[in-house]
Amino acid sequence: MKIKDIKVIVASPGRNFVTVKVITDEGLTGIGDGTVNGRELSVASYLTDHVIPTLIGKDPLRTEDIWQYLYKGAYWRRGPITMAAIGAIDMALWDIKAKAANMPLYQLLGGKSRDKVMVYKHVGGLDIGEVVEGVVAMREQGLDAIRAQVSIPGLPPIYGTGPSTDQAAGGMIHPLPNEEVWATHKYLPLVPKLFEKLRDAVGYDVHLLHDVHHRLTPIEAARLGKDLEPFRLFWLEDAIPAELQEGFRIIRQHTTQPLAVGEVFNSIFDMTTLITEQLIDYIRVTSVHAGGVTGLKKIFDFASIYHVRSACHGPMDVSPVAMGCNIHVDVAINNFGIQEFSGYTEATHEMFPCSWSYDRGYLQPGEAPGHGVEIDETVAAKYPYAPAYLPVARLEDGTLTSW
Repeated sequence: MKIKDIKVIVASPGRNFVTVKVITDEGLTGIGDGTVNGRELSVASYLTDHVIPTLIGKDPLRTEDIWQYLYKGAYWRRGPITMAAIGAIDMALWDIKAKAANMPLYQLLGGKSRDKVMVYKHVGGLDIGEVVEGVVAMREQGLDAIRAQVSIPGLPPIYGTGPSTDQAAGGMIHPLPNEEVWATHKYLPLVPKLFEKLRDAVGYDVHLLHDVHHRLTPIEAARLGKDLEPFRLFWLEDAIPAELQEGFRIIRQHTTQPLAVGEVFNSIFDMTTLITEQLIDYIRVTSVHAGGVTGLKKIFDFASIYHVRSACHGPMDVSPVAMGCNIHVDVAINNFGIQEFSGYTEATHEMFPCSWSYDRGYLQPGEAPGHGVEIDETVAAKYPYAPAYLPVARLEDGTLTSW
């Protein structure tokens, strides 16, 4: 079997997605996700101009060799664009390999280690009362794990707390970056009040999570972690900018609050200190941004040695293809923790028919050969690429800060 052709499809059924379709000379095809939010066309160009010409004629079943070829062979390694391109190709090749074996992907990864995959969803609100109502309602839908975010009083809503983040719904995704306002000193006393009210409303049987969006310094994050300890959060996510791994040492010294980070990471080298020193409890890399199934499996196997669990990033801009790959890995590995799941628009599901399924807080990978997701190119043609960006954040004095 040889790779005959590779197509790159950029479409926007609610959010922009970059999809790779690998076609073999034996008729088997596989697809992969190469989406990098706000930089989609850079990945498409990297694939079309630099990756695809080097792969025509290669054996698609040599997933490890092709992964290393694309990673080491370019000389310029890592980074979100490179790793998303590698991830897209790798997902498609694993899809082909599992189809050739006539097995669902998880079987090639060791078979099932669990029967279902626990997810968490998001609840945001303009005030604490609105968030409490949302969490109670989501709990009634069967969710065992819920992330809760609240706006800061007196400031405009920020990403995750205001209108829908669905691009098609005209929410908080814009043709150019929207500028939001942030104030740490107003945020720090607010969050413990939110979770005190949430525990009063739903008790301690439900897992509650919170995302800081990298906005604090290590000592501020340590203070917040200590303040939240009585409410026993499942985790505190992205407490500080993740580039300086050593910063997590300060947080760890001061709080027993479980910590999660990693959605902006692209390879194992971004997290060796965090994992080997056990400075985090959950690693949040995802297949599309960390080199596909091969990259994800390498990271999670390494993390398992140090008691760090998986927690794949899963927003709307991780396409159903990457989500499918995440679920197959989730169900196969021993050190699974949780899977983020935001859901998708009807148009996205129409474009990406899939065999994985969601029901009352849990995902199932399905039994279709491959990763179980296909692309309807006719539907994709109806939704052309539309420039769209996540917001940026500034302090009240105008200083740019982490969003």
